[in-house]
Amino acid sequence: MIFQHTVLAAVALVLAGSVAMADKPLTKGPNGEAPTPVSEFSLSDEDIAKVSQGSYTAALVWHELYDWSNAVAQGAKDEFARLGIEVIAETDAGFDSARQKSDVETVMARNPSIILSLPIDPPTASGVYGIARDAGVKLVFIDNAVNGFTHGEDYVTVVSADLFQIGNKAAIALAEAIGGKGEVGYMYHDADFPVTNQRDNAFKWTIENEYPDITIVTESGMTDPANAEDIARGMLSRNPDIDGIYTPWAEPALGVISVLRQQGNDHTKVVTIDLNEPAALDMKNGGNIAGIVADETYNIGVYAARAAAAGLLGREVDPFLVVDALSIDADSIAEGWMKSLNSEAPETLR
Repeated sequence: MIFQHTVLAAVALVLAGSVAMADKPLTKGPNGEAPTPVSEFSLSDEDIAKVSQGSYTAALVWHELYDWSNAVAQGAKDEFARLGIEVIAETDAGFDSARQKSDVETVMARNPSIILSLPIDPPTASGVYGIARDAGVKLVFIDNAVNGFTHGEDYVTVVSADLFQIGNKAAIALAEAIGGKGEVGYMYHDADFPVTNQRDNAFKWTIENEYPDITIVTESGMTDPANAEDIARGMLSRNPDIDGIYTPWAEPALGVISVLRQQGNDHTKVVTIDLNEPAALDMKNGGNIAGIVADETYNIGVYAARAAAAGLLGREVDPFLVVDALSIDADSIAEGWMKSLNSEAPETLR
């Protein structure tokens, strides 16, 4: 009987472990698609020769232009140049969906063969990109798809980052910064935005499931980065000895470290996502920023352009291509900047 109970207990533990692993968040595309690493996708020399002889053109219709999207754009431009595809337009919608619709209409006057774009508002974006789809333009999206659009018919693919990997590496970086034990705060993006939501969830899952000696003692949602300072003050007022804080991207992280400086707090470590010069400078100078996680941003553009070329040739492309994530510390800023953005780090960081 004792043996039977022991066996049953062991089976229960195995099943419990299986359930826990089943709950592990996995990177998913906008419509729940499984990710395909970009390393599994390529063009043959024959494909490249065919595309380069086609007199194809491309337009880049961006949500807004800043360090990250500029690096994506440069990757796309360089790959299009390699493929003999001319980039005839590039627009910046200033994160305004109505303006993005106008941008699509404007570039369509030039009859592009390809449009690369990050849709600002997927639920309404069919009205933005419908005119291009109906004209036979090959659409490749970054991060977001368009609600109601069908992969392989209305668009070629979506290219993004491995979102679980980003959040997971952020959790590892914060855990290492505080010695694998202590109390941390979790500032998450409180909006329906799959990219940030998946990264945030991956951070939380990793801390809760892989670091038993670390406790998330305070959680606060953030919709506007301008509110990050107030959120940080609230976290610190409730938990003045907190060991670390996670922020969903660099802009709110700057608000957090501003509060920490005002309070003379050099104990609390901060980990964030996406490269940013002020955040990286704080990390380099031994400030509160302990780690930055970034994706291979430039390669998002490269593979978006490459996928568009495959679409021109009628090749099927998997619905969700992902690049890897990089964990960057004070000693690897220059290397990480180059690998992520394919450019030298700003002079202040070199």
